Amino acid sequence: MKVFKYSVLMFLVAFTACKKQPQVAWVSSTDNNVWVEKTYHPAQGESTPDLSILIDTNKQEQEITGFGGCFNELGWDALGMVTPEEKQQILNDLFSQEMGCKFNICRMPIGANDYAVDWYSHNETPEDFAMTNFSIDRDKKRLIPYIKEAQKINSEIKVWASPWCPPSWMKHSKHYACKANPKFNDLPLELSSTEELVSRFIMEPEYLESYALYFSKFVKAYKKEGIEISAVHVQNEPNSAQNFPSCVWKPQDLGIFIADYLGPKFKAENLNTDIWLGTVERPQIERVQDVLEYKNTKDYVKGVGFQWAGKGVIKDVHATYPEMQLMQTETECGDGSNDWKAAEYTFNLMKHYFENGANAYMYWNMVLDETGKSQWGWKQNSMISIDSNTKAIKYNPEFYLMKHLSAFVAPGSVKLTTSGDTNNALAFYNKVNNEVTVLAYNNTDKTQELQLNINNEIVKAPLEGKSFNTLAIRLN
Repeated sequence: MKVFKYSVLMFLVAFTACKKQPQVAWVSSTDNNVWVEKTYHPAQGESTPDLSILIDTNKQEQEITGFGGCFNELGWDALGMVTPEEKQQILNDLFSQEMGCKFNICRMPIGANDYAVDWYSHNETPEDFAMTNFSIDRDKKRLIPYIKEAQKINSEIKVWASPWCPPSWMKHSKHYACKANPKFNDLPLELSSTEELVSRFIMEPEYLESYALYFSKFVKAYKKEGIEISAVHVQNEPNSAQNFPSCVWKPQDLGIFIADYLGPKFKAENLNTDIWLGTVERPQIERVQDVLEYKNTKDYVKGVGFQWAGKGVIKDVHATYPEMQLMQTETECGDGSNDWKAAEYTFNLMKHYFENGANAYMYWNMVLDETGKSQWGWKQNSMISIDSNTKAIKYNPEFYLMKHLSAFVAPGSVKLTTSGDTNNALAFYNKVNNEVTVLAYNNTDKTQELQLNINNEIVKAPLEGKSFNTLAIRLN
């Protein structure tokens, strides 16, 4: 009997020793030490972890389509301050599918946004309803070269576009801004209004038809430049009256524009560009429903994009319209601090959006000068800052946070349902290579041991205090 027990014991020891351990790639970042590639050592012996997360790769949620940022004019100008070699390195760090952030979906404006050099649209000729004077020549100076450089690195990159403001003559005020600010615009005070749910766009058929034509001409003009516009989001922040280019819409009027004009126009011209309801920046589900429930609007709308306070409605939209693609379209841009606290805040945004159905996550300004200021006075964060005096290049904490996910979570991966100590962790699964990616943040000042139980395979790793950690586990 003793011989039998001894034999069983030796078999179990041998089986455990021979069992193949999962392959683990591990990258960690703290405020003082970013993107450290760590060597994973399988835990020896028994220990009680500080954090424990249970992961089952069969418990799958939404598919992830990708990550990216926005092509803005001031970003291209900032890139022009450094040497060609430095500029290429920055672009590689953003778009390279081997060593960079692997960005594959990026945003651009249709006409001016707040990070344009100044106001413009693609047709400022009043009452040119036939769009005879439509032109993207302005974009050939900055936006198109910016996109073209990204395409050289990743030829498969998808570009989607949204207007901040239509041609100014299509608005009641005949001005690009909605809110007067004598320091930054010349909108007369009597035309200034921050009232929501009242359209500034002239809701007459000839204007609506012409604006649909404007979108169509934009898509076609970019195609001639070798840039396919994968989608248009019909209006940036349709509830926000800003001192920079903006246009408030009544939700029902957006529905009218999509269902009666833009959708039929794209269909009649066989355009492959998707139409999205974006970018939603208010938390009321009614404002989304009032658009989508107008006539057959849903037949034309592929997805819904959210930013800022729109995070408060994504859960309800996901539940109400489960067939819709969802995107976080513009991560909140802070105040130009570009510090670790900003990265912590953005991590919480990422977790919120992915936990509530988002398929993609966009940063805002990828590159800016050291001021971070728009032409309308708002100082904002960027992934990378370039000092206009010294030409020094700084990769800010949010650059590394974005890379912690985008470099590991490939398009086609799925978000996983997890249980346990999940307040500061996200998990994804790539079935192509049978790999689980976990992004975990240790928000304490002390090292904590994290235990992952993935399909009954155990991975343990000590996480430094205040550190972001990506663990990519190739399962057996």
